[in-house]
Amino acid sequence: MNSIWKKTGIAATLVIVFMIPLSFLLHKTSNQIVEMKAEFVGGKECINCHQREYHLWKGSDHDNAMNVANDSTVLGDFDNAEFFYNGKTHKFYKRDDKFFVYTEGPKGEMQEFQITHTFGVHPLQQYLIPFENGKYQCLPIAWNTEKTEWYHLVDSVYSDQTITPTDWLYWTNQGQNWNGMCAECHSTNLNKNYNLETEKFNTTWIDIDVNCEACHGPGSEHIEWSKLPEMARSYDNNMGLVLKTSGTTSKQFIEACAPCHSRRTSFGVNDHTTSEFFQNHLPQLPSPPNYFIDGQILEEVYVYASFTQSKMYMEDVICSDCHDSHSIKFKFEDNALCTQCHRADEFDTYDHHFHKYKNEEGQPVISKFGDKIEVGEGALCKTCHMPGRYFMGVDFRRDHSFRTPRPDLTIDLGVPNACNDCHADKSAEWAQQFITKFYGEKKKYHYAATFADAVALEEGADTNLIKIINNDLYPEIVRASAVEYLVNYQNERSYKVIKEALNDSEQIVRISAINSFIATDPKDLISSLSPLLNDPQKAVRIQAVNKLSMLRKEEFTEAQYKTLSKVLDEYYETLKYSADFPAGRFNLGNYYSNKGDVVNAEKNYNKAIEFDSLFYPAKSNLAMLYYNSGKLKEAEVIFLDLIKNHPEYTEGNYFLGLLYAEQKRYKEAAENLEIAATKTLSNARIYYNLGLLYQYLNDFAKAEESLLKAYSILSDDFDIIYALADFYIKRGNSNKAVLYANEINNKFPSNPVGQNLLNHIKSNM
Repeated sequence: MNSIWKKTGIAATLVIVFMIPLSFLLHKTSNQIVEMKAEFVGGKECINCHQREYHLWKGSDHDNAMNVANDSTVLGDFDNAEFFYNGKTHKFYKRDDKFFVYTEGPKGEMQEFQITHTFGVHPLQQYLIPFENGKYQCLPIAWNTEKTEWYHLVDSVYSDQTITPTDWLYWTNQGQNWNGMCAECHSTNLNKNYNLETEKFNTTWIDIDVNCEACHGPGSEHIEWSKLPEMARSYDNNMGLVLKTSGTTSKQFIEACAPCHSRRTSFGVNDHTTSEFFQNHLPQLPSPPNYFIDGQILEEVYVYASFTQSKMYMEDVICSDCHDSHSIKFKFEDNALCTQCHRADEFDTYDHHFHKYKNEEGQPVISKFGDKIEVGEGALCKTCHMPGRYFMGVDFRRDHSFRTPRPDLTIDLGVPNACNDCHADKSAEWAQQFITKFYGEKKKYHYAATFADAVALEEGADTNLIKIINNDLYPEIVRASAVEYLVNYQNERSYKVIKEALNDSEQIVRISAINSFIATDPKDLISSLSPLLNDPQKAVRIQAVNKLSMLRKEEFTEAQYKTLSKVLDEYYETLKYSADFPAGRFNLGNYYSNKGDVVNAEKNYNKAIEFDSLFYPAKSNLAMLYYNSGKLKEAEVIFLDLIKNHPEYTEGNYFLGLLYAEQKRYKEAAENLEIAATKTLSNARIYYNLGLLYQYLNDFAKAEESLLKAYSILSDDFDIIYALADFYIKRGNSNKAVLYANEINNKFPSNPVGQNLLNHIKSNM
């Protein structure tokens, strides 16, 4: 027996010894397979081994993000229900176990549509209707699951607009198209599959809802790993899973959620094989028009840019600290969620929040949204530090920037504050008195004041913006916002700071720097941005190539142009992906325009306008395309349309004025530039061109006034300084002419024009 035991033990030892290198080999091989061959298998394959996670997820908002319409998934009343809206009776009913709605169709006429899918679950449920060319459209009448009643989204979301059947936002048009607008975040491995030429969709998914592989990536290699004997499994390769969801940095964890929980531009199919958010997405900054000037939410923005402004983010708090990763429910109720980290004896006290607790005597208040705020809600952390807004009419979403209530900023900047969100019948001054009473007179600096000053072009705001940009204690998304505001100040110091930001360690700051960088000449643009064509993040490369693509091939070295061409191909693929949107076609138009392909540029600008007749950027660029191509009559028609129908577009009169000047219609040109000057007070080029026009019209007093105004806005511009020197030479004012000629010499020492002007002036004195 003893010898048998020894032999068995030796055999067991040998197995263990040989298994170690085998496991190592499997680890290496598995990593290679994950990179090359990992495929989606569907969440059903995960259930047997992950029962706990499955039961937490089952019934969650992720589970119910989308479903096939049937008796168990449809929550709305389809028992021959009627909904009266806009003078018409809309009907909901079933036939042969299918769900139907009788409502307004593509041309506004009443007709029947079959509902095939549910979309969302709480606090509202929408319904999808199939159309031609693979399109699914979101019905604008939704079911309020809390009040159990039908309501119309136009009243709630677009109450200030008149939505007609020709409007992009009308429910059968592109603005309410499921394939492009909604689908990628409600299903797993969603492929939009939009054909640019036929304008058809062939949209597919692996799971109809947000399932396991949406967060963990394609699971085929994990399935193979799970089939290995216990001793053969390697735990060094993330168990065959493509994406890590544990053992990550806080930033990596947050960016794993960001592809869906952010307002962003996507470059292609949502890539579940990488945790690098900026490889496939470009998030919007927390600035107007989607946010208030202080970064509070205004439009529907989906959390990411709010949370990344917060102290929580800077202290490495992550989504799963508050939300269970699988059920999405809160881990604790009420203030217990916050007192995981914040001391209850300091913060969950009357001395901190000075509000009554639940069951204490008092009267409820009515919020600015018309909600009744019961006694005790003011003592909840989220009420004061996570105020929110209603979206989709009934969906109250809280701001995740976790800010301190600031009634003083309401007084100074007009932004909302949590105090007056609840106490809507009181003034911000009233709220500030209470803040002062409990916390004292001292007010902490907030970057919103600097941002507001920058918008108003206040003197000194650029200095404060630079302090924010250079201070790593600010979140990177705030620093990135400061970079984009700094472009309002075109001086040498701002130029230097923005150029330095091109090499910032944070990709979102680099992107803002690219957008804000104004080069001194093409050579400066190429030398500054070409290195970023090799940036590891696609979002950075895309922004760089977009700017560089406006230059001619001859201005690059052979190596630079080779890299540019490679990234241009990458950029073109991203443009094709979003070609079902007006903005996508607009960007394609810009792409072809930069290449000198007028035919395709015109085609795509017109397609953008066809998608959305109110999308004025496409109209503007089409007009400029016609203008630069010598089609002045066609350009004039569009500029007149822009001036008449798009008051938010402030440059129409400016460009029309330049067009009239081109046609030697100088009086009409001057009239339009005068109007343009009232719309855009900070555009020095308007006053510069006005100055030249008034010289043609022999109105020298206005010419001088306009040129001096241009100089007061942009004193370092060569053209403006030269125009002033030339003006005074022609008027015989040698003293002033010498002044500006000397300024050219001092500011542009390598340019001989200044000295030539001085020589000319002296020879005629």
